[in-house]
Amino acid sequence: MTPQQQAESLGLKFEKIAPGYLNLCIRSGNQLLSSGHVSDLKGKLGAGLTVEQGYAAAKNCAEKILRSVWQTHGTLDGLRVIKVLGCVNSTLEFTDQHLVINGASDLLHAIFGKEGDGYHARSALGFAQLPTGAAVEVEAIFEIKG
Repeated sequence: MTPQQQAESLGLKFEKIAPGYLNLCIRSGNQLLSSGHVSDLKGKLGAGLTVEQGYAAAKNCAEKILRSVWQTHGTLDGLRVIKVLGCVNSTLEFTDQHLVINGASDLLHAIFGKEGDGYHARSALGFAQLPTGAAVEVEAIFEIKG
């Protein structure tokens, strides 16, 4: 199954949208660089939100990124995930940012393969606050193969 087919089999829907204020994904040479995509979930990890909720929020961010990549590239096929940056709105005491961002990484592994094109470098960082009070923000870089 191709990455596009795999994403659709997982329930992701893809449709063209009108450009907004910022470019959500831009091509530079053979790379696609996404903007940060924030979760629909608002709040702070370690102060009311659980790791499981944060995991789902990170997955939500990755779904949005994939839609933006599709919008720019026309397909998820022929891509390799290079780098993921995950930002977690968290308290000073919260130290499980990496477990939260696994929500994004696990989705990318499911679509592109954990040992193949989905095997990526990653950073998972804690932040005092994120735009709009989002629980998680994720950005990614993809390589266009071939």
